[in-house]
Amino acid sequence: MVVKLVREIMVAAKLGGPDPDLNARLAAAIEKAKKASVYKDTIERAIKKGAGIGEDKVEFETVVYEGFAPHKVPVVVECLTDNRNRTAPDIRNIFKAGSLGQPGSVGFFFNHLGVVEATHTDINRDAEGDAIEAGAQEYEALEADETPEGQKGARFLTEIKDLDHVSKALKAAGWNIIASEIRYVAKSFTELSDADRKDVTAFLHELDDHDDVHRVYAALK
Repeated sequence: MVVKLVREIMVAAKLGGPDPDLNARLAAAIEKAKKASVYKDTIERAIKKGAGIGEDKVEFETVVYEGFAPHKVPVVVECLTDNRNRTAPDIRNIFKAGSLGQPGSVGFFFNHLGVVEATHTDINRDAEGDAIEAGAQEYEALEADETPEGQKGARFLTEIKDLDHVSKALKAAGWNIIASEIRYVAKSFTELSDADRKDVTAFLHELDDHDDVHRVYAALK
């Protein structure tokens, strides 16, 4: 878990710079790391490494795999790796429980969007109005377990090019940004029996446990 959090900080700093006030993705990544009790020194080193400050520079590349989990559930896997020749065989081996496809083989099951998740201390805050003002395409309420008691939580969807602008506009409107990132959002969800769902969940957990796997997206609620 800590490895993935630190890696996200490095990538965010590489893409948007080392200042969290100017880099919403970095600010959200730092906040997640702090909540997971990652040491301050570790966070600062990750920022410097990602931004190329000092001798060390991050050399990760993003590799995307597409395929199907057991029971034909579409899956997109984003890996951050410094050695794709190490990562690829591992991912192929995990996908023996399902089926690994070619690039683009399941992309039409997902929308590739910017996603901002945020909370507001005003439980009656007009999230729809803020979404319109910020330039988001749409919004939906966060699940209860993702929102602190007495606050309002919302997920804002936006074009990728507008992600940074929307994040900053929501922050200016008083929202606490807890995630600001590019995601694959499923267009619909596969219906499964309880037994089949257990098979898929075990497969997804095995993928997520791999150190090089950064994000797993499945068409499954």
